Amino acid sequence: MSEFDKKISVVIPAYNIEDLLGKCVESIVNQDYPGELLEIIVVDDGSTDGTGKVADELADRYSNVFCLHKENGGSSSARNLGISHATGEYIGFVDSDDYVDGRMYSTLMRAATTYDADMVQISRDEISEDGTKRPDVVIPPSEPLVIEPKEHLRTLLMHTGDASFCTKLVKRAFFTEDMLFPEGELNEDFYLMIHMLGKVNKVVILPQQYYHVYYRLGSNSRKKAEDKDYFPSVFTDIVRNADVALELVGKNYPELVDVARRFGYVQRLDYLLHIPVSKMTRDNDFYRDVVRNVRGNLGRILGNRYLTGKQKIYLMILALNPRGIRALHAKVRGL
Repeated sequence: MSEFDKKISVVIPAYNIEDLLGKCVESIVNQDYPGELLEIIVVDDGSTDGTGKVADELADRYSNVFCLHKENGGSSSARNLGISHATGEYIGFVDSDDYVDGRMYSTLMRAATTYDADMVQISRDEISEDGTKRPDVVIPPSEPLVIEPKEHLRTLLMHTGDASFCTKLVKRAFFTEDMLFPEGELNEDFYLMIHMLGKVNKVVILPQQYYHVYYRLGSNSRKKAEDKDYFPSVFTDIVRNADVALELVGKNYPELVDVARRFGYVQRLDYLLHIPVSKMTRDNDFYRDVVRNVRGNLGRILGNRYLTGKQKIYLMILALNPRGIRALHAKVRGL
């Protein structure tokens, strides 16, 4: 008899990913978790290539794989549709170009049961297109770590935590009508995570790097080096979500306000370091608001103990002459 008795639903949003979808789905099908307790929901988000056909073929091949088709609406809308059809007690997510270790869901569920946790997280690594492992974005703990939701929020605001829902199992009961992924946004995991953390009892973080991110150039948040004017919308979304986080923290965790302010300054610095010089114009209202915010908060920036000296220097010089500094920066780097 299996040690497991709880059903898991795994939602995979898929858009124009016909070449990689099979590897992703089969990495979940081949888990050592009982197949009858593992429901895999592929949501074809209005693909224009053969993704929908591949998804249907996978559903025909495996009894625990189900396929939904919808008009294109983005990853959040696809995930939300999958959630509405999920029947598992816990829900997980996998991006369609990623894949997972065969022990991932048994390891997560064992931890959820052992620690009576509403949210459990596995560690991840990133694999380049040439198969090499990239540096860790989030450092795995050396042993299982059980933390309060507020502490996990703090790590997210300090850029040391993992906001992704793909590395997690979460009880389905928390995905209520007012607790779903925001549609039309790219930084959707962070937005939902900071709101959901106020509901869960604890977060368990495991050291095993069982979630494998396939790092592809040209995806939503990654810039192709040869496209100098390409500016992913994720850089505007992270600034918007920083303001959402500051408002949430101010209401619910006042002791983290300085940490949340630091987060907002760093997100704006990231924006200013990535926006193409060609888009730093007077008619770009969002860009002007970012500059105005940094200039108006220089005193707080200098006094914030969570910012590094390098971050403060960058913010100060960019506040003085953002376009000139970026143009000089690009010239020095030969961009």
